[in-house]
Amino acid sequence: MTTWRALVVLLLLCGCGQAWAIELTSDTLPPLPDPLGVAGPFVGVDGDAVIVAGGANFAPPVWEAEKAWHDAIWVLLARGQEAGPRWIAGGQLERPLGYGVSVSTSKGVVCAGGNDATTAFEAAFLLTWNDQQQQVEQRPLPPLPQPSAYGSAAAIGDTVYVAAGTPSASLADATPRFWSLDLSGDDASRWVWQELPAWPGPARGFGIMAAQHNGEAACVYLMSGRREGEQGEVELLQDVYEFCPPRHLEAAGRGWRRRADLPRCVMAGTGVALGQSHLLVLGGDNGSLFGKADILRDDHPGFPAEALAYHTITDTWTPVAGMPAAPVTTTAVRLGPDPLLDPIILPTGEIRPRVRTPAVWSLRLKPEESRFGGLDAAVLGLYLLAMVAVGGWFSLRTKNTDDFFRGGQRIPWIVAGLSIFATMLSSITFMAIPAKAYATDWVYFPVNIMVVVVTPLVVGMFLPFFRKIDATSAYEYLEKRFNRFVRLFASGSFVLFQVGRMAVVLSLSALALAVITPLSEQQSILLMGLLSILYCALGGLEAVVWTDTVQSLVLLGGAVASLALILMQVDGGVFGLLGVADTHQKLHMINIDFSPTSFSTTAIWVVVLGGLAQALVPYSSDMAVVQRYMAVSDRARARRAIWTNAIAVVPASLLFFGMGTALFVFYAEHPERLDPAFRTDAIFPLFIARELPAGLSGLVVAGIFAAAQSTISTSMNSMSTAVVTDFVRPFASRWQEPAYLWLGRGLTVLFGGLGVWLALLFASADIKSLWDQFMTILGLLGGSMCGLFCLGIFTTRAHASGAMVGAIVGAAVLSAVQQFTDTHLLLYAAVGVAASFLAGYVASLLLPAKQPAIQGLTIYTIGEAIPEASQEPQQRSPT
Repeated sequence: MTTWRALVVLLLLCGCGQAWAIELTSDTLPPLPDPLGVAGPFVGVDGDAVIVAGGANFAPPVWEAEKAWHDAIWVLLARGQEAGPRWIAGGQLERPLGYGVSVSTSKGVVCAGGNDATTAFEAAFLLTWNDQQQQVEQRPLPPLPQPSAYGSAAAIGDTVYVAAGTPSASLADATPRFWSLDLSGDDASRWVWQELPAWPGPARGFGIMAAQHNGEAACVYLMSGRREGEQGEVELLQDVYEFCPPRHLEAAGRGWRRRADLPRCVMAGTGVALGQSHLLVLGGDNGSLFGKADILRDDHPGFPAEALAYHTITDTWTPVAGMPAAPVTTTAVRLGPDPLLDPIILPTGEIRPRVRTPAVWSLRLKPEESRFGGLDAAVLGLYLLAMVAVGGWFSLRTKNTDDFFRGGQRIPWIVAGLSIFATMLSSITFMAIPAKAYATDWVYFPVNIMVVVVTPLVVGMFLPFFRKIDATSAYEYLEKRFNRFVRLFASGSFVLFQVGRMAVVLSLSALALAVITPLSEQQSILLMGLLSILYCALGGLEAVVWTDTVQSLVLLGGAVASLALILMQVDGGVFGLLGVADTHQKLHMINIDFSPTSFSTTAIWVVVLGGLAQALVPYSSDMAVVQRYMAVSDRARARRAIWTNAIAVVPASLLFFGMGTALFVFYAEHPERLDPAFRTDAIFPLFIARELPAGLSGLVVAGIFAAAQSTISTSMNSMSTAVVTDFVRPFASRWQEPAYLWLGRGLTVLFGGLGVWLALLFASADIKSLWDQFMTILGLLGGSMCGLFCLGIFTTRAHASGAMVGAIVGAAVLSAVQQFTDTHLLLYAAVGVAASFLAGYVASLLLPAKQPAIQGLTIYTIGEAIPEASQEPQQRSPT
């Protein structure tokens, strides 16, 4: 064994990298009132009611009795009952019926097909629970295109998908037909079954179908079952197929594709989504005793109490522990919309040939305990104390507002460049980029690299104007080029957006930290937020940029260490990793598509154009970035700072996309280490929490803190700078310099506290949807802000009224594009910039207005001196 592998083994023995299996915990609920239980019932959830209808059983002695079919509807009131869960009678079906398909939707429980002793049926109907009348209501639905028994079904939203079984009593007549029924909307006349392409495998009965997200789109999965030939030959199936509906995947959809086979047959089992990317397959007949029931009879041991988990992203299977029993020919349902927190209800079913059970189980995922130890806490604590110490040190050098807002323009260019890099790479990105590459591929990689392409434009066309007017606020340029109202509009929009951004970064980072560390979401928010407020208020911009630099190194160091550990553990090292990644097409980067519908896809032109606009917006008009341009002593150093960021983006992008690919390969080789409790976008935190050795885990967690703090400290300082420079100083010119400095510090605390308060509100209340709408409205202005700067710099005819019309029209056009078209989100920034620029230019040509002085303020007049009227005194402090 080589030295480095020996080191890895030693590290892994120090409390990390231990294998474990997914495990369930179970509780028993009141049994079905039918003491024999039933097999093949319709099962679903409507509100807090679990509905079990129909089914069939054998009266004892079971081997001498004929199968009896039932029409009874039973309702389990599982929540909100003072005496606990209880069953009540819910009425009767129109006929005794069983072995159809049933799916829970927002409209109710969709039931379709089924049979009795002689006939298979095509009828479909909807069961809903009327809580006031304590009764199940039935509503007819369009019938299936053909009779079908022993089929399978699943739903994505309110669209139901059905894999046909057999139209008769014999599985030899089974057909591979596949249908969908879209129940969205209230117009029932539009509810029509659609014929879809059949799966590329044999027809079957007793298959399992379930829906889950595969990292790209929500899909349905068809697996296992049994087929019979015309001569009575039987084939027990282990195959698995994935269907991605067209509207859930780009362009025309992918349709069906074959996935990894099951480890064994699980015919007549049941499947349910678990977490964001696992499917839980409960029970099922493995076929080991198939055909021997008449021989064994009461000596049959029953179907194995086993469960399996399928991971849709890595296409892997792993065993699941803790299964209390394994009834077949029943349907597991989830009591609520959360695929992780809400319990799985497994009612009744067949436990061995001809024998049913009335038992009902409630299943949950067994939670894992935090492995964040004392050494990890010590490493994290040292990092946080170091950040506060930096703030305290630079507070000694902060004498005036130029020191507080621009670092006295004495920031080294490489530090300013790394600060830009750290500001743009938030903790969300630190986790999101690896998660995106893990779940999909490298298609988004060119988006990051467009920063390099945009940099010459920023350096040559935007930077000179900020340096020429010696700006403290980026929006000073807009007043000189247009008027004060445009400046205040842009600055106010920036401040509002940054408050929201702080809250989002804090709350989402806290979600990840809460599953890695013993800290709660609220504690993580307070720790990150209050320490950032402390060092930012003390040391101003100088403390922010120096801590950004340290934070960027911590962030990158943690990612490099994690990647190195993965490479040491995967089979074949680097070349083995690349081989597995290539086999699964995880290195795919370019989609060639210039069709009329390609604007809704990740076609290469969409990625490049979207990436260019997304890079141009912050580097040309975002105060948090422009502030760094002005923190160095001259234009040459500002250019170097911008290029430092651009160069750093390339290896960082390779690192984080490579990290995502490495995580895919690692978990494809070790699927038992995947925890369904972790969201897909928290795959990196999962690796940190479970695989890294003590101490190193603390370092990488410090990287998450670093990424979050670099973003929120920048937001606090830039908001304070914008308000003092744009809203206070022009109207309070008689104030003394110390008053501005203390106001800047006070505003830093105020905005920081507001961001922390909003983040805590997110963590403790379900108001995210409302806030999402608010942030969407503010986000519409990002492209408009860039459009304003482009209007000012690249045209001579634009004036203030036209510019404001452009900003408003740009936001309105982008809103319409988002709501009424399928345009890919990557193009939103490009649409916003283009619409704002074009509308502003046209409005300036049409609207009468006094032409502003443009000397020195456009690319055509940059060599001219700015008129005195445009140079209002800013009363800067001496540097």
